[in-house]
Amino acid sequence: MRFYSGFSLKNEQHFFDAYTNHSDYTVCGFSYGAIKAFRYVKEQLALQKRVDTLQLFSPAFFQTKEEKFKKIQLLGYRKDRDLYLNEFLKSCFLPYPKKSVEQENGSVEELEELLYFQWDMDELKNLAKKGVKIEVYLGGKDTIIDVEGAREFFLEVATVTYIKNANHFLQIN
Repeated sequence: MRFYSGFSLKNEQHFFDAYTNHSDYTVCGFSYGAIKAFRYVKEQLALQKRVDTLQLFSPAFFQTKEEKFKKIQLLGYRKDRDLYLNEFLKSCFLPYPKKSVEQENGSVEELEELLYFQWDMDELKNLAKKGVKIEVYLGGKDTIIDVEGAREFFLEVATVTYIKNANHFLQIN
């Protein structure tokens, strides 16, 4: 199993153990890491490598958000990166208390990439056509991404697990 971390995070895969398929042919990604996992699977299939399952935990989904929202996020990050990341992490765990996570230095370029990334339905369908099972996990209390937009979008091509009282980290408490 290969796991890709969320924006400015590392070693957070333990939060998703209850949902993770630990097969050698599974690729997982959380939030921003879902974009990286998706790209990795496309590369592997182009090289005719085996991938059975792509698991996307709270995938970064901002394609329904207005430009103003994205610009405010980038402005806040550029103004005070540490404050932005602290508030971002608190929001990830809402409505529950913040838990300890390991952080890395996320860049403004990575934040911009995740805010402006557009999931492509044709590319997702192509993965499914090549035999990749796509699983998406969403928390109903997630205040980070557009959960309803993501749910509606991914239902066409993936098994979507909607965890009603879960936050961005898919935690219930």
